[in-house]
Amino acid sequence: MKKLFSLLLLIFSIVTFSQDRFEKIDEYLNYLYENNKFMGSLCIRDGEHIVFNKAYGYADVENKIEADRTTKYKIGSISKTFTSVMVLQLIEERKLRLDTKLKKYFPKVAKADSISISDLLYQRTGIPDYINHDSLTTAELSSPDLKEAIYKKIENYDSRFSPGSKFEYSNSNYYLLGGIIEKITKKSYTENLNERIVAKIELGIMEDKYEMSDKGAVKKQVFVPTTYYKTDATATNNKESFSYIFNGESWEQIPEWKNETAFAAGAIISTPNDLTHFMNALFEGKLLNKKSLEIMTTLKEGYGAGLLQAPFGDRRFYTHTGGIENFRSVVGYNVPEKMSIALIVNGDNYSRNDIMIGVLSMYYKLPFPFPNFEKIKPELIEKYSGTYSSEQLPMKITIFEKNGEMLAQATNQPSFPLTMQDEKTFIFASAGIEMVFDVNSFVLKQGGMKFNFTKD
Repeated sequence: MKKLFSLLLLIFSIVTFSQDRFEKIDEYLNYLYENNKFMGSLCIRDGEHIVFNKAYGYADVENKIEADRTTKYKIGSISKTFTSVMVLQLIEERKLRLDTKLKKYFPKVAKADSISISDLLYQRTGIPDYINHDSLTTAELSSPDLKEAIYKKIENYDSRFSPGSKFEYSNSNYYLLGGIIEKITKKSYTENLNERIVAKIELGIMEDKYEMSDKGAVKKQVFVPTTYYKTDATATNNKESFSYIFNGESWEQIPEWKNETAFAAGAIISTPNDLTHFMNALFEGKLLNKKSLEIMTTLKEGYGAGLLQAPFGDRRFYTHTGGIENFRSVVGYNVPEKMSIALIVNGDNYSRNDIMIGVLSMYYKLPFPFPNFEKIKPELIEKYSGTYSSEQLPMKITIFEKNGEMLAQATNQPSFPLTMQDEKTFIFASAGIEMVFDVNSFVLKQGGMKFNFTKD
């Protein structure tokens, strides 16, 4: 029954689209912001042309610094796509091979003599994830050389499985790839990122700078990167943003990580504009040759070399997501349409996936109702609570209350929240589910199909 609850089926109750789609997107994101569900920035690009680019909320709540389209955010694991591009560039330059073994650069890692560069790119190494399978100790975090401390931590792990035998996402793989880039080039990751990607496709802006000469101050235009990796803390005077969570009353700032904690696996800073430009340049052959791009987009158990693929209806997007501190990010590229889209959330109080479903629905002029954030009355939840079964489907659905919310859970499936449209109609927008209740029954609608359920 996984198909029934696919997160990207998009059949929703009917709404009209008299407004321009971009006005509708703007209204939707403002609606989320005004309800304390979202702060962040969205960019949509049609080929090389930006068709939507706007930020919502604050980069710095305490000092009331509003975000704008030039505000820069941490992008989390989308950094892996950048790292993959740089590794494949080194392969094109014959400084590295896909079958080169990790032993050449990090010989102390378990099974380093069997782990290839390809295994690292495709997340098939068996190396445990130093972030999600483990946690960094206080001593490691306070180490004078945090990167070396993390390398040592990775070297002390036992292998989880035979390299190449299966996929398992691990930040350790891309942390090591960042180190390999530095070892081969004898340059920092920052320098490589700037030279190999940022300067090459101009991920930045031209700014006026003044230099003193014998004749006084001379104005020059200087290229300033807006995508970069750095090791120092967030600087809001440099248009950088903090991340936040809504505590029920206000936006609360999340403590920063040291950027070396994520390094090449997740610590790049960028803008949605730059991310869409990067994806367009990548697929237009401005960063890699055709063979290298095929390597990136070839999927093994759903994951490519720093890219994966996600459906939206009958469309397919090459994509990556990211999460660091309380930043949530996603970038996608649709090859036939040459359409790229990037969303970065720095105020996280609503599903990033749900936001993107809404945005894409409006972009493609599909019906999408705004979520209703009105609290469902306890007596209404109690009225509909219970276990329901259907002669049409071999499963049951239980409706119940948790922390004042109305939830539904199908047999052997995770629970999902229901949003009220009216006192009989509830939706789960992420899966395109609509449930219309009657006395001791409901009709479940999804994907143009209807299923009748009766309370046991």
